[in-house]
Amino acid sequence: MSPHGPLPPLNYSLASAATGFISRSCLLVWWSQAPPPPPPPSSSSTVSSQILLRGSTKFRRMDTQPVLAPAIDASASVMCQLLSPEGDPLGAALYLPQNVGPPQLQEIVNQLLHNEEKLPYAFYVGDEELSVQLGAYMRQKNANVEVTLRIVCQPQALFRIRPVNRCSATIAGHTEAVIAVSFSPDGKSLASGSGDTTVRFWDLSTQTPLFTCKGHKNWVLCIAWSPDGKQLVSGSKSGELILWDPKTGNQLGTPLMGHRKWITAVSWEPVHLQSPCRRFVSASKDGDARIWDVTTRKCVISLTGHTSSVTCVKWGGDGLIYTGSQDCLIKVWETSQGKLVKTLKGHGHWVNSLALSTEYVLRTGAYDHTGKTFSTAEEMKEAALARYKKMRGNAPERLVSGSDDFTMFLWEPTISKQPKARMTGHQKLVNHVYFSPDGQWLASASFDKSVKLWNGITGKFVAAFRGHVADVYQISWSADSRLLLSGSKDSTLKIWDIRTHKLKMDLPGHADEVYTVDWSPDGEKVASGGKDRVLKLWMN
Repeated sequence: MSPHGPLPPLNYSLASAATGFISRSCLLVWWSQAPPPPPPPSSSSTVSSQILLRGSTKFRRMDTQPVLAPAIDASASVMCQLLSPEGDPLGAALYLPQNVGPPQLQEIVNQLLHNEEKLPYAFYVGDEELSVQLGAYMRQKNANVEVTLRIVCQPQALFRIRPVNRCSATIAGHTEAVIAVSFSPDGKSLASGSGDTTVRFWDLSTQTPLFTCKGHKNWVLCIAWSPDGKQLVSGSKSGELILWDPKTGNQLGTPLMGHRKWITAVSWEPVHLQSPCRRFVSASKDGDARIWDVTTRKCVISLTGHTSSVTCVKWGGDGLIYTGSQDCLIKVWETSQGKLVKTLKGHGHWVNSLALSTEYVLRTGAYDHTGKTFSTAEEMKEAALARYKKMRGNAPERLVSGSDDFTMFLWEPTISKQPKARMTGHQKLVNHVYFSPDGQWLASASFDKSVKLWNGITGKFVAAFRGHVADVYQISWSADSRLLLSGSKDSTLKIWDIRTHKLKMDLPGHADEVYTVDWSPDGEKVASGGKDRVLKLWMN
């Protein structure tokens, strides 16, 4: 018996077959609905709730925050269908009291999914986050309680990255514009490529130049770390590729020659497919992509088929290579013989940028926020495979393309040649696209001065981030997928909050255009470079 009289009848219809452990009457949520009689002086003034799960001999008690608004009548229930981010039901529909909010939903989802380690979740109805109790939400939206409320449950990172808020170092060294910066997969090292023809490695502990690597004959346009962190490859405007040893700064062998024009992009074979890392693919202005073997130092496969410059290339986690070109096409290749698997058509102008939903785990390989190290290549391969499988789940790998036609397409290339979604809204060309580390979000940077946020699974528009006053060149995510970084022609970096859709931090400091930005996988540092020739490190 409740201190305020009989409990209102609550109807939880949850098929035991669907959930495995909760049956129709084994979940009871009780929430105090009115202030009790005046408490004795020692009792707390906060209103507490109890979630009682009668599926075991133990009862779990959960205290919530003080209730500031008037108590909500819980006599009417809301029929809710909890869904995975992919839209799959987590079980049968539930009748939930109107005073259930995100903390209670979090508890229910963890129980439904049998999570041994309790995970934090964010809840979305449509593309709007559910941050209040169900009753309050229904009243705000003037919604019909008889219509099932579909709630998407998005798992959140267990760790939280703090936004960088200050420039901790401005490091001179390059004598021309800094075109590319990239942190190593473990976040402990940093490399940059410049118009002065050099690649530089930087000491992050002392924030000083470590090695200056000379060997290119022209601008260094792109750099890429192998996912095991053992090598860095750089491509130049002359068309040659050079491998470097990050520990010594020495060039590994002679330059790899073959491309007839400049290198536009480089991507390594994922470490969960091959460890130690041995192959990478390069894309060039000459219209070809080439697969190189770093052991034999030869081009093993040439991927020919595009009729114009190949602007971007990605090596996917399933062993497929994706190339985007100025011929408006995206081609998908298998990597054992270099056969063309399919061609994705849809764009009306150059394809500028490609991104994979699994890109973050492919880039970081076996390394995660815990800083764990690995003694053998096989151990690293197993850890990388486990991370990849966990991130991908049962869903196919998704690809997004950004174009000069102002649009983006979301693809599931292993399933269909037709795009899953066409994303419109930018007023000028889309320069860079990037999935969040958890694959739930998708960000796009455009010359229309805006950054846009999209649902990474459905392709639906979520929000526009406006604040830059010139072209936005590049974007990068924090490891926990909660913050987005952008660098612009207006000489500033900006950090955006994904939950509130607002500017979190404005970071002026560069004297000219910011060409390149990267957020370290450990979340502690941001690097930026641009036309002013300096490399800036930003920290909290």
